[in-house]
Amino acid sequence: MADEANRTAFLEIQASMIELTGKLKQVQNQMRNKEGDKKRAFLTLEELRPLPEDTNTYKFVLEPKAVLEAEQEQKLKDSEAAIASLQPSKEYLEKQIAEVENNFKELLQQEPAIAQQIMSMSV
Repeated sequence: MADEANRTAFLEIQASMIELTGKLKQVQNQMRNKEGDKKRAFLTLEELRPLPEDTNTYKFVLEPKAVLEAEQEQKLKDSEAAIASLQPSKEYLEKQIAEVENNFKELLQQEPAIAQQIMSMSV
C-alpha cells in the first residue's frame, strides 16, 4: 500500500513539474518576444531621431516622421510594460518549480526504493 501511495505521489509531482515547466517556458518565450519588440523599437527610434522633423518615412506607406516615431515609442513602452507584467509570473513559476523539486527530493529521501526504480529505468 505504501509503495502505491509513493508511486502516486511521484506521478503527481512529475505531472506538476511538467506542467509548471511548460508554463515557465511559455512565459520566458513571451518575455523573449517582447524583448525583441523592445529592441526593434529602440533601434528604429535611434535611426529616426537624427532625421529632420519634416522627413517623410516609409512604414508601409509614406508617413511623417513624427507618426512613426510616436508609434515606435509606444511599442517600446508597451514592450517594457508587458515584460514587467510577465516578470512576477516568471518568478512565481520558478518558485513553484523549486517547491516541486524539493517535494521530489523529500520523496526520494523517504523512499530510496523509488530512487532505485528511477535509476534502473533510466539506464
